[in-house]
Amino acid sequence: MKKKISFTAVLAVMTLGSYAQETASNWSAGADIVSSYVWRGLYLSNASIQPTVTFSSERFAVGGWGSAGSDGYLEADLFAKYQFDFGLWLGLTDYYFPSIENGNDYFDVSKETGSHAFEINVEYGITGFNITGNYILNKAGGAGSQGSDMYFETDYSYKNFRIFVGGGNGWHSQSGNFNITNIGIGITKDIPISATLSFPVKGSIVLNPNTQKCYVVAGITL
Repeated sequence: MKKKISFTAVLAVMTLGSYAQETASNWSAGADIVSSYVWRGLYLSNASIQPTVTFSSERFAVGGWGSAGSDGYLEADLFAKYQFDFGLWLGLTDYYFPSIENGNDYFDVSKETGSHAFEINVEYGITGFNITGNYILNKAGGAGSQGSDMYFETDYSYKNFRIFVGGGNGWHSQSGNFNITNIGIGITKDIPISATLSFPVKGSIVLNPNTQKCYVVAGITL
């Protein structure tokens, strides 16, 4: 009986260990260092570190993304998304801005001072072309969303080159009305450091016709 129990215990430990290793392999972490944080054509902060932690399993992924700027700007977003087998992504993003005055209470979800903006994300890609649509579900005074804020973008990628155009209303636009806010090109390139190590470097030129601003942004991925 003792031998049988011992064998069962060893088998259980081996099974749990194998499951833990498999589960751990589904976790990933990384970070970008960017010269400035420009999002959907909007300048949000100076040079920033932007970490990502993701758990993925087959077609499903959930995780967190953040940005910490040299000027004190902070952002901490949570996301979940699912990919269908015909190229469609469906997701939900929770935008949270800890550094915004009177809007940094994490548990405040009121319309007046709420610090969370919840956005539905839809993305479809085929043969280099990609189309995204985004819709804010709620009004959150602390986060700056009005509710029903929308943003659409289309882009084309070929090898390490990408061209894109996007626009939105609500918090994406100065007037609140729909405007084109994000036109640009992006390039990525691997910079070799040694025979076995290289850093992906990315650069982009972004024009926002709505604000009449142009930005040049560079970054590396760790």
